Amino acid sequence: MAQQPANSANIIIFGGNGDLAWRKLYPALYNLYIYGFLPKQFSIYGIDYLPNDNENYKTHILQGINNFSRSGKADKKKWEAFSKNIQYMQGDFTKTDIFKELEKTFSDNDKKFKTRAERICYFSVSPKFIETIADSLSKLKLLPEPKHDRIIIEKPFGTDLKSAQHLNAFLLKRFSEKQIFRIDHYLGKETVQNIMAFRFANNVFDPLWNNRHVDYVQITVAEEVSVGNRGGYYDGAGALRDMIQNHLLQLLCVVAMECPANYEPETVRNAKVDVLKAIRKYKQEDVFKNFVRAQYTAGEFNNIHQVGYKQEKDVSKNSTTETFVAGKFFIDNLRWKGVPFYLRTGKSLAKQASVIVIQFKDSPHKIFKDDKEPNRLIFSIQPEQEISLLFESKVPGVDLKLKAVEMDFTYRESYTEAVPEAYEDLLLDVLKGDATLFMRADQIENAWKVVMPILDAWKKNPLRDLKTYKPGTWGPKAANDLIKKDHFEWILLPEQLSVGKMDK
Repeated sequence: MAQQPANSANIIIFGGNGDLAWRKLYPALYNLYIYGFLPKQFSIYGIDYLPNDNENYKTHILQGINNFSRSGKADKKKWEAFSKNIQYMQGDFTKTDIFKELEKTFSDNDKKFKTRAERICYFSVSPKFIETIADSLSKLKLLPEPKHDRIIIEKPFGTDLKSAQHLNAFLLKRFSEKQIFRIDHYLGKETVQNIMAFRFANNVFDPLWNNRHVDYVQITVAEEVSVGNRGGYYDGAGALRDMIQNHLLQLLCVVAMECPANYEPETVRNAKVDVLKAIRKYKQEDVFKNFVRAQYTAGEFNNIHQVGYKQEKDVSKNSTTETFVAGKFFIDNLRWKGVPFYLRTGKSLAKQASVIVIQFKDSPHKIFKDDKEPNRLIFSIQPEQEISLLFESKVPGVDLKLKAVEMDFTYRESYTEAVPEAYEDLLLDVLKGDATLFMRADQIENAWKVVMPILDAWKKNPLRDLKTYKPGTWGPKAANDLIKKDHFEWILLPEQLSVGKMDK
């Protein structure tokens, strides 16, 4: 297993003025600090292009912590102690000056800490700066020790297979694989991590986790929000690139992977890569039979007028970029052969929700006439963090009647411990050097190999079967038709049943 964090560390946030740093990274680092998980000696440097001074920068960071930290508003004494370790550095990523300044800073801190401190560099920047920053770090030999120096790369990791392969090759010429932490915050969510514990620490479920007992699997990641001000990025990406290629395929891997020999980074990641390699690759005609794509149009949502996707800022008026995807995948291996995995995601949907559903086959012993509801296991990642098992039970009374009931586990009711945010878990793992929850180069590339036939089919036929849907629905009717033709249906949690409908 990975070691505990070192006693000293330099934490560099390239893009330190950005929204990700403000909303997620600094609140996560602050919580790690107040709960005693940061190294005893640490310095955090926010680097960005705009001029700023330390006091203004710290005031800005404090506002982010007060607004977004799960621990609420910062304690005055704890904030003062934490903020002493924060410094703003103005610099142009395309020039060497800031990297030379970093070189001196690292050297000075090693003397101050009386030990060689670890060096953690978070690339919270536009993808266009990744190679520029990585190249400067490499040329000045700022991260020379693979065991102690690491970089963290946010998605998107490439825009297609070719660009992902190029970026991997570029980085691997300058750093070792063990130094590169490709982050997907979904894998840091507590419920997602609990799926592995649920599967492999409870023998009662393992014998059922295969095509002999599972009818189908669904993974839904729905977003209420529209594209909003992200049109410039989103119109070049779309829902398949933005969500399926990374988040949803990684969730699929956690559900479908074989039990690794041990809980070590490489064995866990090997098991996930095996799943990606086994996912069936579609031919062009099969893409249009097994996938639905759509764009949201203008409409009323929560009593507010929502503009259509093509009217969003920085979106082309002739855009064919999808804001909704629903599709069917197959994993052609011994465990899962023949079991459909239905994935869907979209913007401007009825409710914010991330849900994984495992539906089991009907009981072979149909001795009760009203035994209609199959067993169903539901992992709710958000908004609620819970696991539910649906099963049939006898209704109290003189007649033998059955009713489907739920057995629920919720974090809120079962634990007094606070549930950490995903970025807290992931940043702590980086400090430990534990890459279990991070994507390896071959994971990234095999995920792109899964979606490239779909992207290519849509590129060749940009208008074919491009549907629309109203904001506040669960997407186009075609998504319902996709799953209904297999005699299944999209499963909604009880709190979702009264919210939204499929668009016509």
